[in-house]
Amino acid sequence: MPEAIDIALLQQWVGRQEASEDVATLFPVRALQATLEAPYVGEIAAGDALPPLWHWLYFLPLHPRSALGADGHARKGGFLPPVPLPRRMWAGGRFEFSGPLRIGDRMRKLSTIAAVRGSEGRSGPLVFVTVRHEITVAGERRLAEEHDIVYRRAPAPGDVPIAPVPAETGEWRREVLPDDVLLFRYSALTFNGHRIHYDRRYATEVEGYPGLVVHGPLIATLLLDLLQREMPESHLAAFRFRAIRPTFDTAPFFVNGRRAANGREIRLWASDGDGWLTMEATATLA
Repeated sequence: MPEAIDIALLQQWVGRQEASEDVATLFPVRALQATLEAPYVGEIAAGDALPPLWHWLYFLPLHPRSALGADGHARKGGFLPPVPLPRRMWAGGRFEFSGPLRIGDRMRKLSTIAAVRGSEGRSGPLVFVTVRHEITVAGERRLAEEHDIVYRRAPAPGDVPIAPVPAETGEWRREVLPDDVLLFRYSALTFNGHRIHYDRRYATEVEGYPGLVVHGPLIATLLLDLLQREMPESHLAAFRFRAIRPTFDTAPFFVNGRRAANGREIRLWASDGDGWLTMEATATLA
C-alpha cells in the first residue's frame, strides 16, 4: 500500500534543473536505422540531420546497477520527485523544432521539472510530472521538448478498466511486428532498463501484463517514421503525442496517418491488434 501522497512536498521539485552534454555520434543512428529498416535515412554521414525524435539516442542516463529499483528504473528521488506510487509510464510529449541536430554536433541539454500535479483516476491516485528539455548547439536552441510522466498504483482485483476507443483506418497504414528483438534493440539503444520491455517473466508475473510492453517513445518514433516514409521531403515544426492505452507484443500493431484539410497538419495514430486506439499524435509541417 503506497504511503500518502503529499503533492505540496512533490511540488518542491518544480524548477529543479540538470544540464548534460553529448555528441551526436554516428553509430546509434545507423543502429536505429537498421532496427527500424528506415529507407529514408540513406547512407547517413557526418553533418547529416537526425530524423525527428532520434535525439532520444543521446543524453542517456547512466545509473549504476546498484542505483536501480526492482523494475529496472533508477530509484526515485534525485532529479525527479520521489512519487510514492510503483508504476511509472511515459504519458505523452510535445516538441518544437527550431533547427536540425546533425551528426557531429556537440549538444547541450537543460532539463527542468516544469510541473507536478495530482489527479484521481479509475484505479486510484495519479501523479503527473512534466519535464521540459531544451537542446542547444553552440548556444542556439534546436529543440524544445516537454514530456509527461504518469505515476499510478499497481492494479488491484475489481479495478474497472478504461473503455477502449475504436481506431479508424488511416490514409496511410503500416503493420509493425513488436517482436523481442525490436523491443530489446530499442531498450539497448536508449539504455532503458525498465524490465516491462524485455523481461517477459517480470512483465507478466510481477506487473501482471499479458506480454512485454512496447515503449511509448518507440511508438511515437514509428508514427513519425510513417510520415517520413510517406512524405520524405517534409520538415517538422512541431509534434505532439498522447498515449491512450498500452501496446503489448502479443500481436502486431498498426501506425496510421492522414493529411488534415489545412495541409500543414498530419494526424497520426497507433492501434493495437484488436483495433483499439493506443496513441494519437499531430505533426505540424514547417
